[in-house]
Amino acid sequence: MATANKNLSDYDKTTIPNASKFRFGIVVSEWNDTITEGLYQGAYDALIENGALPNNIIRWNVPGSFELIYGSKKMQQQMLNAVIAIGCVIQGETKHFDFVCEGVTQGIKDLNVLHETPVIFCVLTDNTMQQSIDRSGGKHGNKGTEAAIAAIKMAELRKNS
Repeated sequence: MATANKNLSDYDKTTIPNASKFRFGIVVSEWNDTITEGLYQGAYDALIENGALPNNIIRWNVPGSFELIYGSKKMQQQMLNAVIAIGCVIQGETKHFDFVCEGVTQGIKDLNVLHETPVIFCVLTDNTMQQSIDRSGGKHGNKGTEAAIAAIKMAELRKNS
């Protein structure tokens, strides 16, 4: 696992642009909500810690990870500087896992290619619930925090390009 020796919540705050002038959207899957709520909290807290104003953070819920694509597409139309797509897909006994993971990955990639507002991929695709717990505020930190830092950096890149 790529996160085995890395805490996803660690970053050097001195290298992060001030987020006070940016507006962010966060689209959160309701499926595996104990995990996605932890990811959301990590993202929200990191945005606030780096200067984002609470009224400049918009949250929308969607039923599952596959719906993150449509939710993120609609969120891109809200005059935002970056969007974070938060979801969690855990391996089961069928190929459904593969289809959802592939579809969400390709869909979010397409949004980044076709539109100007960056969409940050914060979808856990783990083999077990424990792996997801470990990456959503557990022993490996919080992937939501990492996604928020990426969103701030991408918003800055968009502003300066």
